[in-house]
Amino acid sequence: MRVQIRLFASLRERAGSSELTLELPEGARVADALSELRWLTGDLHAVLAVNRDYASPATPLHPGDELALIPPVSGGGAMVHVAIRDGDLRAEEVTARVSDPRAGAVVAFHGVTREVPALEYEAYAEMAAAKMREIAETAATRHGLCAVAVEHRIGTVALTEPSVVIAVSAPHRAEAFAGAREIIDRLKEQVPIWKREEGEWVAGATPPTAPGAGEPPGGHGAVGPFG
Repeated sequence: MRVQIRLFASLRERAGSSELTLELPEGARVADALSELRWLTGDLHAVLAVNRDYASPATPLHPGDELALIPPVSGGGAMVHVAIRDGDLRAEEVTARVSDPRAGAVVAFHGVTREVPALEYEAYAEMAAAKMREIAETAATRHGLCAVAVEHRIGTVALTEPSVVIAVSAPHRAEAFAGAREIIDRLKEQVPIWKREEGEWVAGATPPTAPGAGEPPGGHGAVGPFG
């Protein structure tokens, strides 16, 4: 099958073209395409996108798909990925996003449903994604992280299934653990995601920038995915 490869900046210059066509066997995944393109990418850590949606090496490819290889943006900061998902979270794919040749440590956190058959999550999705990115970028800068990936699920999350997956990579383990801890703590405090347990909305933290911050939350309007 044929897959179109889109290239940008240094990769485009290295290849001498902004587009390539790659022949791959049926059932191939992004990892197979990257293997074929090793001559081009070398050790460069590129963000991946299939049909304009962020992807991981495990993402399957189909005839006619467009795979974009996006080199690090100007400024050299950490790669940051965030998403709100209305469906199962693929923890292995989230973790794969933070692979980086500079990293000596990768830490992944899964927040899972416990003790009840299921939890229900609702989000102000656009604001939640923006706030998640802000939190991730701040933690990346503070702790010198190589890459950060954060995904949160909405809808019904059954017992033992993850509602949130956070993965970070860093040169050393101390920074990786500290970065992951900061992200989940800030996410609980600041991101507009609500949780309902056994028919009741769980009271959470009042956002620190809201009027009356620091006072007891008002119940159903409280913010915080873990209550």
